Amino acid sequence: MSNYLTPLSVETLRAAGIPAPWVFGRRDKVRFYELDALNHVNNTAYLRWFETLRVAWLSAYGLSDYGPDDPMIVVRALSCDYHAPMFLNEDYIATARCVSVRTTSFVKEYGIWSGGQLKASGQAVIVVTDDSGTTKMPLPDDARARFIDIDGARDDG
Repeated sequence: MSNYLTPLSVETLRAAGIPAPWVFGRRDKVRFYELDALNHVNNTAYLRWFETLRVAWLSAYGLSDYGPDDPMIVVRALSCDYHAPMFLNEDYIATARCVSVRTTSFVKEYGIWSGGQLKASGQAVIVVTDDSGTTKMPLPDDARARFIDIDGARDDG
């Protein structure tokens, strides 16, 4: 098993049954504290997995909100659809991609895959703001270009 923090290659994603256009994913496994009373993954764990992957994805694409010159990245909306239950120690791959960009925001999709099956999917609307979090700012041109070139995102304005 590869290091959980290392993004997987496209070849590894395809070999795991994850189809194009997904190109960014990381491997992990279900831990005990992520289970609910019915011994399957609690719904909130998927949202945490999305958030963890979002931070890694932003960093890999050169856009974070950690430095004084970086824009603040704010999640405006987040959703999750559950397709099949997951259980303790189940290996999975979490995937992320940008599907559309606008002037001050972008839309991400997430997938949680195990055994080549999509177990959960999600979507987030993310807004770029100033450091106060109250004034929208334009998505940096280099980030926009990477989202379009790497993920195949639509440019919606």
